[in-house]
Amino acid sequence: MKAILTLCLIFLASLLHAEALPDPQGDVILSVSGDIAVTNGEGVARFDRAMLEALAQRTTTTMTPWYETSRAFSGPLGQALLEAVGAQGQTVRIFALNDYSADVPVEDFQSHPVILATHADGQPLSIRDKGPLFLIYPFDEAPELFNEVYFGRSVWQIARIEVLD
Repeated sequence: MKAILTLCLIFLASLLHAEALPDPQGDVILSVSGDIAVTNGEGVARFDRAMLEALAQRTTTTMTPWYETSRAFSGPLGQALLEAVGAQGQTVRIFALNDYSADVPVEDFQSHPVILATHADGQPLSIRDKGPLFLIYPFDEAPELFNEVYFGRSVWQIARIEVLD
């Protein structure tokens, strides 16, 4: 009986450990808080560039209102980020470095391959060029998204995300 209890405790501990995020080794460029189940700090999931690059990636080539030509944006899928932190809410509030924020329904990440672009045309996005993270919708693939509603959700210079109920 004692051996079975010990095995159960080891199994439970391994499950809890599997869900933990590693500590960032580089500069933190994104913090996620709110209604999340997986953290690497007190109530927060902190990500450096390498951690974001370890998530499922996508390249979206699209026109946007902010550039004169189509650009190839690449970065982690928003859905992969939400899964990595165990997001439980229905909405995320995305904050830029200047504290601009927009509320984005979680459904957007489930219905479309929305990315947190870290690169444009193969070059890292600098703060001057809307980085380090820029929420990009697949406007060319889903032309119905090319409107003011989704432009307002396309936050650039993303610094943090709060998952809301």
